[in-house]
Amino acid sequence: MIDATEQINAVQRQVGSRTLEAGEARVSTISQTYHATVDDLWDACTSAERIPRWFLPVSGELRLGGRYQLEGNAHGTVETCDPPHRFTATWEYGDEVSWIEVRLTPVDDERTRFELDHIAHVDQDRWAQFGPGAVGVGWELGLLGLASYLAGDGSGVTPEQSAEWSASDEGRQFMTLSSEAWGAASIAAGTDPEAASSAAARTTAFYTGAPAPSPSPSSPSPSPSPSPSSSPEPSSSI
Repeated sequence: MIDATEQINAVQRQVGSRTLEAGEARVSTISQTYHATVDDLWDACTSAERIPRWFLPVSGELRLGGRYQLEGNAHGTVETCDPPHRFTATWEYGDEVSWIEVRLTPVDDERTRFELDHIAHVDQDRWAQFGPGAVGVGWELGLLGLASYLAGDGSGVTPEQSAEWSASDEGRQFMTLSSEAWGAASIAAGTDPEAASSAAARTTAFYTGAPAPSPSPSSPSPSPSPSPSSSPEPSSSI
């Protein structure tokens, strides 16, 4: 199986903000460099045939301006596209709308950096409860799926294995380390260390079922979030 610590260390995380027409939004940025050309990585992230091999089945009008649906997860509209380097889309989950921006940057002839921004209006109570890990851990599971697929050596986690793996000791360790890393990114962005650590612990509990520190029974869910073993590449023929 994939080395959880090695994969955690391969990912970079950043927390910030962006001003939109509707006001200030939270931005969670996640990135990883893959051993793939920019054209191959673009195809892996935008082909309706390849997306299910590491994420979820996708349907809809997979083109600029089209609507997409990820099975059992988010749906939205492909808003911009600049192959093979960048696309943006809405990320609609339940009754909430956020946005994703994916950027692919060649590092050299054989490696490409994948970078994703998840941009969302998050109320202060939910942010205080869970912090950036609410979406960050989900996206990190997605990058794990992409890394597993691109490795092609059977050492990773396939979509078919994801539910069982997430419930395993290795899966829970991975989600715990990811949540802690997002807590560290929140601290680096200026969040009070104690508050960030407590939010990370509650996020860990949400994903793993571990005891959470002083949660309210009516605490909000940390959605909108990708489900475990996800990352959103909602465009195919764009």
